[in-house]
Amino acid sequence: MTVAVVLLSIALVIVVALLAAAGAGTIARLDGATYPAVLTRAAVTFAGVITLATAVTAALADLFA
Repeated sequence: MTVAVVLLSIALVIVVALLAAAGAGTIARLDGATYPAVLTRAAVTFAGVITLATAVTAALADLFA
């Protein structure tokens, strides 16, 4: 049961990160950015969401440990 919850949580975080990156890329492209700039902004957004999820996980682990 615990492994399933962890895997589903990881999948959810990755999906949210991909959606955020796609949204950031779309907004950047609508602003007239070039494709390399769009990919950079999308990658930074993806990494930011993953980093935020890691920080929240670490904080919750310290809180409940």
